Amino acid sequence: MKSKPEGNKARLLLRVTRISWRDLIATAIPVVLVSVAAIAVAYHFVQPAPPTTIAITTGPKGSTYASIAERYRPILAHNGIKLETLPSEGSLDNLRRLTDPKVRVDAGFVQGGVAGGIDISNVVSLGSVFYEPLSIVYRGRRSIKRLSELSGKRIAIGPEGSGTRFLALTLLRANEILPDGPTKLVDLAGEPAAEALLKGEIDAAFLMGDSAAGRTIGRLLRARRVRLFDFPQADAYVLRFRYLSKLDIPAGAFDIGINLPAKPLTMLAPTVELVARENLHPALSDLIIEAAQQVHGRATLLQRAGEFPAPLEHEYPISTDAARYYKSGKTFAYRHLPFWLASLADRILVMLVPIVVVLIPGLRLIPGLYRWRITRRIYRRYGELMALERSALAPALSQEERTALLARLTDIENSVIAGKVPGSFADQTYVLREHIEFVRERLLKPD
Repeated sequence: MKSKPEGNKARLLLRVTRISWRDLIATAIPVVLVSVAAIAVAYHFVQPAPPTTIAITTGPKGSTYASIAERYRPILAHNGIKLETLPSEGSLDNLRRLTDPKVRVDAGFVQGGVAGGIDISNVVSLGSVFYEPLSIVYRGRRSIKRLSELSGKRIAIGPEGSGTRFLALTLLRANEILPDGPTKLVDLAGEPAAEALLKGEIDAAFLMGDSAAGRTIGRLLRARRVRLFDFPQADAYVLRFRYLSKLDIPAGAFDIGINLPAKPLTMLAPTVELVARENLHPALSDLIIEAAQQVHGRATLLQRAGEFPAPLEHEYPISTDAARYYKSGKTFAYRHLPFWLASLADRILVMLVPIVVVLIPGLRLIPGLYRWRITRRIYRRYGELMALERSALAPALSQEERTALLARLTDIENSVIAGKVPGSFADQTYVLREHIEFVRERLLKPD
């Protein structure tokens, strides 16, 4: 028959295992939970795959905005993106569509200065793309120096909803010329406005964009007593209306042969901006700006090469994606990989961050935490054993107290035997049992 110590030893051998799954699971759970949380957060910020179609609101069919959008089409198609163009009444109509969540549109051309009274909190600018100079032509024997001199005249300001009309009304109000006053405001633009001016049916016309075609302006300036307004107060207008820019036009810029204009003049021009919904996919934002660089980057009569597109912040905040693109260009993946593959790599990279930063280091910590957990359990028994031994050193220990201490010692020993012990910690466990036996012998030894 085996003695009690030998029986305990046999029981302990049965409890020795290769690994303590309970301790391993308890150690791994916090690491797994933190990793899952980090991956969930990363997944929340992962952009979905960019759509393969983008909708741009332009302008009337055949307009400058519409023709520019068509020049974007092959550039976007090269990257597998289909362009849908949505004809509109012009800048104001485009902005209303962009701010209306019920309208399916991603971006559009919007002339500066038309945002008054519209909630633009859900739109951002991808940058200014070109100047749209304002031409004010008028009939008269002498030159006028201020727009306020048009008070009481008949003025063509463009059709309802057009950017020309919006800017014209803004500038006229600044000169105390109001729609309900003695000045007659006419809804004419382009050739009809030019014809009316030549026939004397109106006294002045505000012309911009398609209504200010070079042919139309040239025809008007060649006519007798028709003049192009020079803005001597241009600096004041630019300070007051920050979406306007000052343009210095040299003599002969419109026609060198007959020297039109006959002397240098100053014009005002809002910039046309590419305005987009704030939730536009970053990859599509990059592609649109890239297309704009190819279409608008060349030098013209009114701009230097590379001047546009530009992150000029007027009424709309520059989107963070656009600001990043203007500062550093495309990301590495989009510069060196096909668009679809770069998009996939971008999303995979975001998901890899928590794996590399949290999960892998966490898994490397698990063995050390596991060893610490097992060792802590053994050291806790040592703490109990030392406390019991101090109690045994008390003078005049009664038999009842000695018996109680022996019972506590047996409980400590049983807890050591009952717990599964990984084989790599068996030596520490056996050393602990030897110390338990040492304390037991001291308790059993009579004083």
